[in-house]
Amino acid sequence: MHNNLKNLPVGHLTCCQICRGINLQPVIEMGFFSPCDSLLTKAMLHQAEVTYPLNVVRCRDCGLVQLDYAVNPKELFYPEYPYRSGITETLRQNLHNLSTRMIEKTGLAKNSLVVDIGSNDGTILEGFKNNGMRVLGVEPTNIADMANANGIETIKEFFTLDVAKQVKDKYGPATLIAAANVFAHVGDIADLMGGIYELLGDDCLFISESHYQLSILERLQYDSIYHEHLRFYLIKPLMRLFQDSGLTLVDIERIPNYGGSIRVYARKGLNHNPSEEVLKLLKIEEEGGAYQDKTYEEFKMKAENSRRALRSFMVKLNDEGKSVVGIGCPARSATLLQYCGITPDLLPYIAEQSTSLKLGMFTANTHIPVIDEAKMFQEQPEYGLMLSWHYAEPIIKSLRARGLKSKIIVPLPEIKIFE
Repeated sequence: MHNNLKNLPVGHLTCCQICRGINLQPVIEMGFFSPCDSLLTKAMLHQAEVTYPLNVVRCRDCGLVQLDYAVNPKELFYPEYPYRSGITETLRQNLHNLSTRMIEKTGLAKNSLVVDIGSNDGTILEGFKNNGMRVLGVEPTNIADMANANGIETIKEFFTLDVAKQVKDKYGPATLIAAANVFAHVGDIADLMGGIYELLGDDCLFISESHYQLSILERLQYDSIYHEHLRFYLIKPLMRLFQDSGLTLVDIERIPNYGGSIRVYARKGLNHNPSEEVLKLLKIEEEGGAYQDKTYEEFKMKAENSRRALRSFMVKLNDEGKSVVGIGCPARSATLLQYCGITPDLLPYIAEQSTSLKLGMFTANTHIPVIDEAKMFQEQPEYGLMLSWHYAEPIIKSLRARGLKSKIIVPLPEIKIFE
């Protein structure tokens, strides 16, 4: 079944993660960065930090855009991993809508088994459970304990072929397997795909959501490049990946999550056909240059220009004595801060909501403190740098409604100031 797929070694990768081709185009070298969610405690500020190369390459054979270095997953998704999917209302709604939409679209019968890979705090599965499905999460970090405490049964492990076999023995085959924002994160790709194939019932569906490479190009989202994202998907490489794994890419939707993602439907078996939507989007990719060297040369140039412009702008505000703070501390902010050289002299703190697991910590490499947003509302700085810029509209609306008067800087795709 997995004719070519192999698990990625930890460290430097010399061939394509999907097709094993070696004809790789260098896209952008960002530098040596700390992993994006490795926040530091105050005590850790006095210790050496581990950094890894962050370089993007593109396979000219199958079209996959990917990192050329894999960090050990145990280091990226460590037990105290500070991300919770249910924490922001926008995301919580998106994830609950996902379950409703899936049930409508697939006609899932009550009592079907739904498994979520990288299920985090169980937010997606809540929606399925409320609709009468049997649900099971697989999540390697301590956030699994939260999900279990909230009544969403969760196995605290990485999803592998062995885990899939254990689940199948105990619960039977899954009617639906979901993986939102983990499908591009897994280095053990042969194990992952093998587990999905093993656990799925015949003709049943695997549904995943990932950052979409076309959206990254269109909106210059170089900040979504970080060590957790090993692959940035387009349709051709996805078709190849599924085919090598005994599945067929049957449908696709573009969704707004995380600044532009795709929701992908793959059915077990190779005797299915892709929908009109898949063929339509493939044509858009091809016409938009997603498989051409030139597009990636331009992307690199624009990213470098943006980096210089943002750093100069922040330095200028600082020279003029303006007060500026950061707003929101998503994973992608680590790339933006490190790549653009934004340090505590330019950004004295980042304001986060009071429920965030990141409060009291410091950003990796750049050492900016993350504190309760109450201070920002009290101080009313002249400017706020919106680090969750991909959700700028709803966040700005909410901040204004709660009385924030600061001008807001949206850094990408180009610098915009909202008075």
